[in-house]
Amino acid sequence: MATESMEIDDSLYSRQRYVLGDNAMHQMAQSSVFLSGMGGLGIEIGRLNAVTLHDTKVCETWDLGSNFFIRKDDVSSQKMRVEAVCSRVAELNPYVHVDISSSILDNNTDLRFLQKYQCVILTEATICLQKRVNDFCHSQQPPIKFLSCDAFGVCVRVFCDFGDEFVVSDPTGEEPKEIFIQNITQSNPGVVTCMDNRPHGLQTGQSVVFREVNGMEELNGTVQHVSEVLSPHSFAIGDTSQLQPYAHGGFVFLMKTPKTCRFETLERQLSDPQVLTPDLSKPEAPLQIHAAMLALDTFQEEHNRLPNIGTARGTVPPLTAAVGGLASQEVLKAITGKFAPLQQWFYLDAMEILRPLHSVSPEEFLPRGDRYDGLRACIGESLCQELHKLRVFMVGCGAIGCEMLKNFSLLGVGLSKSSGEVCITDPDLIEKSNLNRQFLFRPHHIQKSKSTTAAEATYDINPDLQVEAHLNKVCPATESIYNDSFFSRMNVVVTALDNVEARRYVDSRCVSNQRPLLDSGTMGTKGHTEIIVPNLTESYNSHRDPPEEEIPFCTLKSFPSVIEHTIQWARDKFENAFVHKPSMYNSFWQNHPSPEVVLQRMKAGESLEGSFQVIKLLNRRPSQWEQCIAVGRLKFEKYFKRKALQLLHSFPLDTRLKDGSLFWQSPKRPPTPVEFDLKDPLHFAFVVSTARLFAAIYNISYSTQDLSEEVVASILSEVRIPEYSPLDKSVETDETAKKPDLIKMPVNSEEEREAITHLEQAISTCERLQMNPQQFEKDDDNNGHVDFVASASALRARVYSIEPADRLKTKRIAGKIIPAIATATAAVAGLVALELIKVVGCQEFESFRNCFFNLAIPVVVLTEPAKVKKTMIRSNIYFSIWDCWTILGHEDFTLSDFMNAVREKYGIEPTMVVHGVKMLYVPVMPGHSKRLKLTMQKLIKPSLDRRYVDLTVSFAPEADDEDDLPGPPVRYYFSSHETP
Repeated sequence: MATESMEIDDSLYSRQRYVLGDNAMHQMAQSSVFLSGMGGLGIEIGRLNAVTLHDTKVCETWDLGSNFFIRKDDVSSQKMRVEAVCSRVAELNPYVHVDISSSILDNNTDLRFLQKYQCVILTEATICLQKRVNDFCHSQQPPIKFLSCDAFGVCVRVFCDFGDEFVVSDPTGEEPKEIFIQNITQSNPGVVTCMDNRPHGLQTGQSVVFREVNGMEELNGTVQHVSEVLSPHSFAIGDTSQLQPYAHGGFVFLMKTPKTCRFETLERQLSDPQVLTPDLSKPEAPLQIHAAMLALDTFQEEHNRLPNIGTARGTVPPLTAAVGGLASQEVLKAITGKFAPLQQWFYLDAMEILRPLHSVSPEEFLPRGDRYDGLRACIGESLCQELHKLRVFMVGCGAIGCEMLKNFSLLGVGLSKSSGEVCITDPDLIEKSNLNRQFLFRPHHIQKSKSTTAAEATYDINPDLQVEAHLNKVCPATESIYNDSFFSRMNVVVTALDNVEARRYVDSRCVSNQRPLLDSGTMGTKGHTEIIVPNLTESYNSHRDPPEEEIPFCTLKSFPSVIEHTIQWARDKFENAFVHKPSMYNSFWQNHPSPEVVLQRMKAGESLEGSFQVIKLLNRRPSQWEQCIAVGRLKFEKYFKRKALQLLHSFPLDTRLKDGSLFWQSPKRPPTPVEFDLKDPLHFAFVVSTARLFAAIYNISYSTQDLSEEVVASILSEVRIPEYSPLDKSVETDETAKKPDLIKMPVNSEEEREAITHLEQAISTCERLQMNPQQFEKDDDNNGHVDFVASASALRARVYSIEPADRLKTKRIAGKIIPAIATATAAVAGLVALELIKVVGCQEFESFRNCFFNLAIPVVVLTEPAKVKKTMIRSNIYFSIWDCWTILGHEDFTLSDFMNAVREKYGIEPTMVVHGVKMLYVPVMPGHSKRLKLTMQKLIKPSLDRRYVDLTVSFAPEADDEDDLPGPPVRYYFSSHETP
């Protein structure tokens, strides 16, 4: 990864840095981990950590179904498992050295060789060896962190022991937020009330730090303990009765307090285990599995093998993937002290997949000498065959998509010989930042298609799969490709993307085509899965996430109070100057190709939308590098000096509101104008990055020398800064006001005359220029995009006395980067693939599980999905989101025939028929009664290839004074020969 003296490669590790932080990243780089056991569970953990890999076994066919880094050639050549996987593990991370060991590790081994490791992980080890190694690790000073992990068929476990006193530097991983203060009482205890009654989210006993309090200034910079939470928006602290009276302003933020955790050895924990309970519907399960697995341990000790019957010898790859992700996160905690560790056992089972298998013949579970023997031992041959025949459509080939394809490979989903198929689509190309967690991709894949590269890598794991790779987005624009015929061909749809609107669109297609949808997502250490099954569960569109809280326009423009405001302001400035205006400029000249014609029409008094903005850009365009630098310097003056002077002119520091209170009080911060200083790195960075961006949109070349301080200083010495004089204009203070549309703002006659003059000058002096919009690209550190946003945000923060953010945080917020770590994506994909097995097995509602987890705490919560709701139309006639009534028509089928058919087939009177936004029949509308004689073909005018349409039909209520009743969509087929 990097040594402490080396810089972390942000282009590779940025998403992981957002999760772990730089200190933890450096600790990981210097760590040394010993991992024993290269089966399916071991390799899941091994690929996510810097390790010495240990194993003594030879590759077998069985391994192909659980270890995605073992190939057929490794089996045929009888290669040692550890040798087969070593180079492939090392390939995942060029900064990590991977060692291997095939030495015997048993009850007679001298364990002192483990002293050089910070963490030891055992898989596929006997319980006796686990206890011996754990005792050794626990006794060391400092203790060696110990984990053991086991997978027995449909049950898996993790055990952690990090010593008697393990200090956790950051128990939650949550970013502290600023809580603005409305009031602090002068009392014992002092009561703090939050601004606008906003919830503080604090807990009794936590520590907070006060900043920028006016009046009761003794609190500033002090750490206070929350003695009691009084309400969601107020809390008590210590004695404030002797302090100065509170005046106004200030904020508090939660101070992270290290936590010490104490662990017992495996020996002590066996009899009184401390367990995490993931599934609250079966709270007794962890202890029952604990007892059952101890029985298996005893059997192994006595017979040196696992039982021949039952699932214990088998393996369910998604289950090992899920627990492997969790265990890997625990390894990171052991090394770094970042996040709260598991104390001390975690058990996860997939018992639900066994429920339909009790009546299956025992022969179904016997080995057949192929890669699926481990899976077959758990789910039987028939269910394996159903997986092989499966046709899956997966949208997105990013981190989760790569993990899903790994699971498909191991499960044998979509085999070509079984007429199965995995169809994947992703329009994106592979970036360097993807390599850290999208594990199918390597450095030589950068700038190649994600979907086609992922397909090739999937074949490498399991050549028998049938993978079809597309490069399309899935949205209304691609409906002709991903139509009903396509969806009806697919058995299951999987979404592996972070676009909410795309998810909603895919969900609507799944509902209309009665197809199950498996959805999931991660954010840092958090993950969720949602299983959507036709006629059993609610759909993705059945619930709506709360809308993202928007920053008021006036706050961004004039009254920022936190760093997020200044970052968003800088990002908006980038979008307006370097994306929106150039795009508008190009669009205008595409519609008006001749400047002379535009001039003629403007002189004739014609109003052309956007013309004034375009002419202003044309008039102010730079044509050489020196002018770009000058523009950057003038922008500095405008943004960080003149705007502040104008605001203080409009609202002097002593301005008071109607109630007598100060205008400038928290959360409003008064600005301080900044004087330009070329020696200030921030000032220099802003001017140069601004100049570079203007040069990019106007095709102006410059050299490396042109970026030097010497050249920039020389250019700036010639730039004249106009004298400032305040303007008499109003400043928006209403937080509900929206940003005005500048293109549609009224233009006075003087501005019209100026625009015409400018256009005449532009026509006479140059040709019309094409501009190059600069779409914000966060992952290219050489393009100046993040430089502009980071410097602009930091300077605005300086103007308003806001604590600035570093470049990494600025980049995350400005680029809307979702923090990501491979441990969470591995876990979430494993949980989704488990549900896939249940879907293929046609299980009952009670078997399915949604999941939410936060590996940082750690919390894992499995719950039943939301059951589908049924709506009563009337008297025992119900429908749900999954229902679609069907009517078969023909060429001469009239609207009247359609309504009669609905009445006769479903026993209810239709009153209104709508197709999309077009009302086909509404009785009260003039002339609509005549439509009853028209054919459905004439009313709808379908395209030649259209087989059917979905119509919205309302029905007559039972009582005359009631509203019309809603119903399910009615699918009308234009021909009776069509098969619904």
